[in-house]
Amino acid sequence: MTAEQRVPRAAYVTWLIGLAAYVMAVFNRTSFGVAVIPAAHRFHASASDLASFTVVQLIVYAGLQIPVGVLLDRVGARRLIIAGGVLMTLGQLGLAFSTSVSTALLMRILIGAGDAVTFISVLRVVTDTFPGRTVPVITQLTGIFGQLGGVLSAIPLAAMLGSSGWTRSFELVASLGALVTVLVIVALRVEDVEHRTAPGLAQAWEQIKGAWRHPGTQLGLWTHFTTQFSPTVFTLLWGFPFLISGEGQSRGTASMLLTVNVAAGAVVSPLLGRLVARHPLRRSWMVLSITLSCVAGWTLVLAWPGQAPLWVLVVLVVSIAAGGPGSMIGFDFARTFNPSERIGTASGIVNVGGFVASLSLMYAMGVTLDLLTPGHGSDYSLSAFKWAFGLQYLIWAGGTVAILVSRRRVIRREEIVIPKIREAVLREYRARRDRREQED
Repeated sequence: MTAEQRVPRAAYVTWLIGLAAYVMAVFNRTSFGVAVIPAAHRFHASASDLASFTVVQLIVYAGLQIPVGVLLDRVGARRLIIAGGVLMTLGQLGLAFSTSVSTALLMRILIGAGDAVTFISVLRVVTDTFPGRTVPVITQLTGIFGQLGGVLSAIPLAAMLGSSGWTRSFELVASLGALVTVLVIVALRVEDVEHRTAPGLAQAWEQIKGAWRHPGTQLGLWTHFTTQFSPTVFTLLWGFPFLISGEGQSRGTASMLLTVNVAAGAVVSPLLGRLVARHPLRRSWMVLSITLSCVAGWTLVLAWPGQAPLWVLVVLVVSIAAGGPGSMIGFDFARTFNPSERIGTASGIVNVGGFVASLSLMYAMGVTLDLLTPGHGSDYSLSAFKWAFGLQYLIWAGGTVAILVSRRRVIRREEIVIPKIREAVLREYRARRDRREQED
C-alpha cells in the first residue's frame, strides 16, 4: 500500500463514531415502518394518515437538504451531527407519549429535521478524513452499515412493540439516541472549522446555483432519485404491511425479509464501492443496471397470480437491495464534479432526489390503497397493494430518461472520453500488476 493510500487508525475511529450517529438516524427514520399497524390502532388512522407521518417527515428531510448542505460547508460536520441527535431524541420521546395524529406528526417533523442534518454531515466526515481513492468504498460502507438501524427497527423494535407496547418502546429509542449523541459530543474529532462563518443569503444562493448548474450534480440527483425510492418506501412504510396484510406472511417472516434486504445490501455495497473507485467512467451504467434489477424484482412479484411464494419475496428483497448502495453513487458524482468548498451544498442537492421520489410515492400509494380498499381500515387487499406499488414504474421511467440526458451533458462539458470495457479492464490489470511489483 502506498503512502497516499495508507489510512491512519484515527481516521477509522472518527468514521466509526460518525457511523454510530448515522445508524441511530436510520433507526429513527425507519422506526415508524414497523409501527404502522400499531399506529393505525393507537391513532385511529387511515392509510392516508399513516402515509402522512412518513411523508411529512421526508418533506422536512428533503426540504432541509440544501440549507443543511450550505451550513455544512460553513460550520462543519460535528455541530450538525450533534444538533441532529438532539432533535431526533426529542422527537422520539415526544412520540412515545403522543395520543393524537397532530402531536405525533409534530414529533415526526423533529425526527425528520434531525435526520436531515446527519447523513450528509457523516459523508463530509468521510470526505475530509480519507484519501480520495478510498472515499467511494468508505461511502458505500457508511451507507450499508447505516442500514443496521433498519435491522434494529425490523427485529428488536418490532418485537418490543408487540410485547411492551408503544410508550416503553419509543422511550427506549429516545434513550439510545441520547447515548449516541453524548458519544459524538465527547469523542468525535474532525477538521477545525471555527474560522468559518454562516453565509449571507446572497452568498448562499450563489453557492447553490454554482453547484446546481454543473450537470454532474444533476446526474447525482437523478441517480439518487431513480435508485433510492423503491427500497426506502418498502422499508420505511409500505413493505411491512404489504408482506403481512397483502402477502399473508407472519410478523416474524416479514421482519426476516427486511433483514435479508439489509444483508443483501451489505454484500453489494463494498463490491459496488470498489467498482466505482476502479471504474469511475462506468458509474452511470452501474446505476442503470441497478435500476433494472429493481424493476425486474417488482415485475416478478406484481405479475405473480395471487400471493407470491416465499422464494419470490426473497428474490424481491434481494433485487431491490442494491438500490440503497446505488443511490450512494450520486454523492460520488457530487464529490468529483464540485470543488471542495461546495461539496456539502452539492451533496444536499443530490440527497433531495431520492426523498422527493420516496415521499411522492408513499403518499400516492396511501391514496391508492384508500381508494381501492374503502371502509376496511388497515386491512388492505393484495390487489390494492399491487396497484399501489405499480406506481413505481412512472418514477423509474422518468428518472432513467433524466440520467441519460444529464450523463450526456456531463460527457460533453467535461470532454470525457470513455474507453472500451476491454481497454479499461486491461488498464486496471496492468495497474494492479505494477503496484504488486513495487511492493515486492
